[in-house]
Amino acid sequence: MAVILGIDIGTSSVKAMLIDTEEGPLAVCAKEYEVMIPHPGYAEQDPERWWMSLKEVLSGLRGERPDAYQAVAAVGYSGQMHGLVLVDEAGTPVRPAIIWLDQRSKEQAAKISSQMTEKEMGEVFCNRVGSGFAFPSLLWVKENEPEVLAKTAAVLCPKDYLRLKMTGEAGAEVVDASSTCMFSTKDRDWAWDIIDRFSLPRRIFPKVEESMQIAGKISAACAAETGLPKDIPVIYGAGDQPAQSIGNGVFDEGHLISNIGTGGQISAFIKEPVYDKRLRTNTFCHAVPGGYTIFGATLCSGMSMNWAKNKLFHLQGYDVVNQEAAAVPAGSAGLIYLPYLSGERTPHMDPDAQGMFFGLKLVHERGHFLRSVMEGVTYSLRDCLELMQELGIDAQTIIASGGGAASSLWLQIQADILRKPVRACEVKEQACLGACILAAVGCGLLDSLKEGCDRFVRMGDRVYEPDQAHAAVYEECYETFKKLYPRTRDLYLHTADSMIE
Repeated sequence: MAVILGIDIGTSSVKAMLIDTEEGPLAVCAKEYEVMIPHPGYAEQDPERWWMSLKEVLSGLRGERPDAYQAVAAVGYSGQMHGLVLVDEAGTPVRPAIIWLDQRSKEQAAKISSQMTEKEMGEVFCNRVGSGFAFPSLLWVKENEPEVLAKTAAVLCPKDYLRLKMTGEAGAEVVDASSTCMFSTKDRDWAWDIIDRFSLPRRIFPKVEESMQIAGKISAACAAETGLPKDIPVIYGAGDQPAQSIGNGVFDEGHLISNIGTGGQISAFIKEPVYDKRLRTNTFCHAVPGGYTIFGATLCSGMSMNWAKNKLFHLQGYDVVNQEAAAVPAGSAGLIYLPYLSGERTPHMDPDAQGMFFGLKLVHERGHFLRSVMEGVTYSLRDCLELMQELGIDAQTIIASGGGAASSLWLQIQADILRKPVRACEVKEQACLGACILAAVGCGLLDSLKEGCDRFVRMGDRVYEPDQAHAAVYEECYETFKKLYPRTRDLYLHTADSMIE
């Protein structure tokens, strides 16, 4: 028996889980925080807020399961991808983190595209470079805050910063490093030629290792602040998408995951770095050594519902959301939502894309809006699914994940719109669970990922089958959904960020 601590640093909250290698999950604790929007199009977070929030979460676990907390034998990490954290020689952040939702670096992304062909980006990154990725964000800092870059000793992703706080060691791992788009995805190393071409200092790029390797041990300072046992091993961890994949039991080919977190993805594990030649999908390294993950990504999935719940309707909790949305028929009486509140990735790769409600009528009430948000997010995932299918990647059943999987209504909507049976894992914090399994295997407490997934991943008994009558309604709505972006795109370009207060 051994106890593992898995930590997931998300966009909306930090979560941590304790699991016993014999008994399974013991406790989960979470702490929410906000995304800072200092200017329209910006999205930042304070790394020190992450650390303070994590300490609160760990204190909660310690209070709930003190014996298990003292018995922690290894620590694993999962984290939001693409973000840029810059620290000095002392490991102190030199500016707020620029996270994946940020759109300030459109000019820098365009500059990269002008100096790299689409073919070269595909061959090196397996991805199109867009705003919100660390590469253009770093160029923005270089051009607008040169004094900040001069003080920078290391470029980190969000979870890497928390691992630094725990171990005192700066480092990167292949999943998050590939998500920066400053990385040769096929070679699993920094893209040094590109780094040199854009005059970025080599000294700020830390060593890169595989996700399950041990990055360091809990330092005396961390032990004093958190009560964790000193000198227990901490693995490098993984970006949240592959960690969540492991937490859903997916570490080989033949499966599809539909994730509705803050953002959303339709994802799959692949053995070779396959990518869409038009660069409308994302292909990154996977936490499985030598493996890769491919997905279509949408920017505002769960965030769309949080926006509607909190800012449009000022609702408390999700029970009323699900109740009112469930009272509305499929198709929301013709109300269609485009979830492009912060630009969009798959399939449009357009930072200027904007959201809308289309088809408003006097008949529409709050429940119609709430259901149309669920449906619009799922239409955007259907866009992702169709691209994956074009690449020959498919599965008979969808595994649902993220906060959207907590709603039986949204699970049924996914089955109806994606036109596939949908199942969900019983353990709801799949990224934390994946971090635990990766740590257990990396530290030799379990023999393999298969053993970890066989022990801890349990699918719910219910399978959500497509309702054919609903699916027919959604098929017609989806055709309208697909036409809205191309027919209104020119209007987006006339809406300047300066008009948004």
